[in-house]
Amino acid sequence: MTSTGTRPAPRCVVGTASAALLALTLAACAGDGPGSGTEIDGTGSGTTASSDPAGSPSAATRDDGDDSDDDATGDAPSTDEPFVADAAPDSADPSADAALVVTDVRVGRHDGFDRVVLDLEGTGAPGWSVQYVDAAADDGSGEPVAVDGDGVLQVRLSGMAMPGEDPDIAEYDGATLDPEGTDAVEEVVYRFWFEGYTTAFVGVDEPGLPFRVFALEDPARVVVDVRHPTDD
Repeated sequence: MTSTGTRPAPRCVVGTASAALLALTLAACAGDGPGSGTEIDGTGSGTTASSDPAGSPSAATRDDGDDSDDDATGDAPSTDEPFVADAAPDSADPSADAALVVTDVRVGRHDGFDRVVLDLEGTGAPGWSVQYVDAAADDGSGEPVAVDGDGVLQVRLSGMAMPGEDPDIAEYDGATLDPEGTDAVEEVVYRFWFEGYTTAFVGVDEPGLPFRVFALEDPARVVVDVRHPTDD
């Protein structure tokens, strides 16, 4: 992991010089001090956003939907290289005050990966459990769910409020997403709320494609990035 820090300012030594030379030398010293240099932040695939310009979630999430339009944050589309990730289950706990509702689901293609975004409204921070499953099935009933793709990624959000408790927040209508132009994600099937959890299934092109999961704020959303298949 790359360490965090700033480029140290060079030491300026001023000997006997004219007033003009002294002024020029001091100006050169001031131009490369802390705050004027380039910060280098750590990289990783953790669950919270950072300010790393290359490998962290925030760099890859300056647009967290389709490249064709701007994200609600007003930031530009992502152009970073494929991220560090694996196919292991990923989970995080919700905050104690979490009471959220999924209001929209979006899919977009980025360089090296496809992105699934679940937009949220309510209070607190969401939790999640994301993992590959042998087959998709509904919570409670266990009834099978048809999902296109050779692999199925189950996305289960926790800290979710019962839809309708807040009349000003409408749950996503449940429309299945069949995105065009994506390389990893073939379909997203939303399965609504059940006993404090909301589940969606992401059908992917190949079983076990590496993925990463993280949350963003203002507005609240959970992002799942799935790396594109390779020809290796």
